[in-house]
Amino acid sequence: MEASLKILMISSDRKLFEEKSAVSERIKEYGSLVGELHIVIFALKSLGLGEKQIAPNVWLYPTNSSSRWFYVHDAARIGKAVVFNKKFVRGEALITTQDPFESGWAALKVKKRWRLPLEVQIHTDPNSPYFSGFLNRIRKIIAKRVLANADSVRDVKTLPIYVDKEKIENAKISFDLHARFGWRFILLSVSRLTREKNLSLALKVLAIVIEKFPDSGLVIVGSGPEEANLKYLAKKLGVENNVAFVGWQDSLASYYKTANLYIQMSLFEGYGLSLVEAGLSGLPIVTTPVGLARELEANRDAYIYPSNRPDLFASGVIDLIENNFKRENLKANLKKTLETKLLSKADYMARIKANWERTASNIK
Repeated sequence: MEASLKILMISSDRKLFEEKSAVSERIKEYGSLVGELHIVIFALKSLGLGEKQIAPNVWLYPTNSSSRWFYVHDAARIGKAVVFNKKFVRGEALITTQDPFESGWAALKVKKRWRLPLEVQIHTDPNSPYFSGFLNRIRKIIAKRVLANADSVRDVKTLPIYVDKEKIENAKISFDLHARFGWRFILLSVSRLTREKNLSLALKVLAIVIEKFPDSGLVIVGSGPEEANLKYLAKKLGVENNVAFVGWQDSLASYYKTANLYIQMSLFEGYGLSLVEAGLSGLPIVTTPVGLARELEANRDAYIYPSNRPDLFASGVIDLIENNFKRENLKANLKKTLETKLLSKADYMARIKANWERTASNIK
């Protein structure tokens, strides 16, 4: 079956269109497991994206929607056409979606039309009490229906994204954050700037830390809808000269390897890839108990505190600034723990392929 297996994927990751991006390279490797891989990607028409072939058997199709509110409709329409035009055959094809929300809704429409098996991926926890707000309440309703109709569910908690340990450890640095910003002790966060990432807590922690260590700073790598609010809060707290918003970066080695401490403040996470990358790069971690952090031993692998206690976070950061021995212990213990949890690339790819083959054969 594997030689002829055809897959339709629904995604919102527009970095797939960027040559040599990590996600683009990963998708090409997924393509090597199957006969054809067709990916429909949520994208606005204003971005000017076009259909693109990125590997001999991997194709990208932007929805080119006039508004984000038409993503689901447009993705379903394109997905149905791909299944028809590329001659998908039941038993040798499936649909996979990166989440049970908008992507899942579009995928479900295609499944209903062509009666193809559906694999749903889960990268976040919709049952978290912090998964709130009007849109997320709607997403919970959508997820319930999508998951009820899924033929298989791939949870990132049980099969996380493959992490190339050797690549991270061997990555070369091109600059030093201390030289770039002039701070003696540097905290790092790599995250989308969204409410659930709770970066307002990081700024509140920084405000407490610089009272004792004014030559400390926070570098935030990422972009998102909360950027303006976070910059306003930084100014309000008086920490704007101790925080750097650097936007999204394709290469993170220099950030991970020249910072002094990694902080994760998320209200919820499915897994926490950046935490893994930071740990493998040799950074000690201070985090909320979300995603992979729930599997870590507090005070041995990382300092772990609740998301509503900036005072505890700040005390942990200050403790690590003052105590190099504790920092080194956390680094060493975390790295050992992570190494026991990571799959080899061969094992990871084999499990992805096996799940796709099982799902494709699940004809009802």
